[in-house]
Parts: sequence; C-alpha cells; structure tokens
Amino acid sequence: MKKYLLSFALVMMSLVSFAQTNYEKIMTEKISKIENCKTAEEFQTLANDFQRIADKESTKWQPNYYAALSYIQKGRLIMREGKTQGLDEAADQAQKYVDSADNLEKDNSEIHLLQKMIYSLKMMVNPQERYMTFGMKAQEELNLAEKLNPNNPRVILIKAEDTYFTPEQYGGSKTKGIEMFKLALEKFNSFKPKTSLDPHWGKSEAEYFISSEAGK
Repeated sequence: MKKYLLSFALVMMSLVSFAQTNYEKIMTEKISKIENCKTAEEFQTLANDFQRIADKESTKWQPNYYAALSYIQKGRLIMREGKTQGLDEAADQAQKYVDSADNLEKDNSEIHLLQKMIYSLKMMVNPQERYMTFGMKAQEELNLAEKLNPNNPRVILIKAEDTYFTPEQYGGSKTKGIEMFKLALEKFNSFKPKTSLDPHWGKSEAEYFISSEAGK
C-alpha cells in the first residue's frame, strides 16, 4: 500500500511538473512575439492566444497581463496610424484583462502601468473632452506604478514617451524626453524580473528613440 501511494505521488508530481514546464514554454514563446507584431491583426491573434492560456491557468496573473498588453499595443498601433476608430474598443478589451490580473496580483507596478496606458488610449479618442477624466486618471495610475516600484524601467519609459510627444507649450520636451529614455535604458540594464514570465518588454523602444536622436 505504501509503495502504491508513493508511486501515485511520484506520478502526480511528474504530471504537475510537466504541466508547469509546458505552460512556461508556451508563455515564453508567445511573450517573445509581442515586440515583433507589426499589425493590429497580429496583436489581436496574440491577445486571443493569451486569453486561452488565461482561461486554463486561472490562478496566474501573467496571461491576463499579456492579453491586456496585446490589446493596448493594438490600440497604440492604431493611434500611431493617426486613427481614433477602434481605440475605445481596444482599451475596453484590455480593461477586462487588467481587472482579472489585478484581482490575482494586488499592488503590482506593472499592472498599474497597463491601467495608465489604457486610460491614455481612452483619452486620445478626444483629448480636449477627455483629458480631465481619463488624462487625470492616467497620471494617477502612473504615479502609483512608480510608487510601487521606483526602479521599474517601464514606468520611466512611459514617462519619457509622454514627455517626448507632448508639445512644449504643455510641458513636454523632446530633449527632456530623450534624457528620460536614457534613464529608462539604465534601469533596463540593471532590472531583473522576478520570474522569466514577468514583464521585460520596452528596452528596444528606449534604444530606438536614443539612436534616432543620435542619428540626427
């Protein structure tokens, strides 16, 4: 009987270990695609993939986080194309997954940063009408994300973006933005995620802005 129980326990441990390894492999593969997506359709496909993983791994916050990030990046791509149609929809989809991630992982700087990015997308649909609502909420979430982890390089990256793209008459500055991108890069070079599946995106973006400015 003891041998049977021991064998059963070993089999169960092996199955759990295999499932965890398989989960990490799939997640690693999907995460690696985020910074290589070029179209809204590619981001949508990736969001769907993370959604399916989140449905199976209901106790883990990372799949929900990356589903939200995929929708946010889809929205940011739409915005870079000079469009506003689809921004609200992308932001609303991202919100569902941020809420789920936050329910599983409280007081996480990375999750609050995504919340900031969602509010920014909502604001950009109509900045004049929405700044006092979504613009202010975005700033509050950015401040909270920084408070929770002052060394989070993605917080500095998003602050650098905001500064770089904001006109000088409203407090922005391309020069100050580049200096902040450099600070973000320093943070990236020393930052170590808690696990291999925790967020580590953004370094290439900081490098891009710095190199673009240097090439002028």
